[in-house]
Amino acid sequence: MRSVDIEHFFDGEGVVHFDHILEEDEMNEMNRVYAKVTLKKGCSVGYHVHHGDSEDYYVIKGTATIDDNHERILTLYPGEHHLTPAKKGHSLMNLHDEDLEVMALIIYDKKEDSNENCGNMCQ
Repeated sequence: MRSVDIEHFFDGEGVVHFDHILEEDEMNEMNRVYAKVTLKKGCSVGYHVHHGDSEDYYVIKGTATIDDNHERILTLYPGEHHLTPAKKGHSLMNLHDEDLEVMALIIYDKKEDSNENCGNMCQ
């Protein structure tokens, strides 16, 4: 597992901590990111739009505040998730005292025929 801290991620506030569970080359060209993301109070992932992929946030700990495509503000609690599809945008904020921990999964849009080489066994 690789850990990294990024300041002002997508022009967000403070530091975003990533624990990358798998690297991109380990995900068979299906996903770009699979990581636990931690935000301290007042920290955020700035607003950004997804092109060619979608991103799901699953809350592990704390309270997530999400700007969902500048259309609504969502509040998510542990056990809840939100998917941002391709061509839509979002930001992630921790407005609370407790650390926010989410699992982030970025999934490529391209669809490969994974059944191509397995015949009837995959169906």
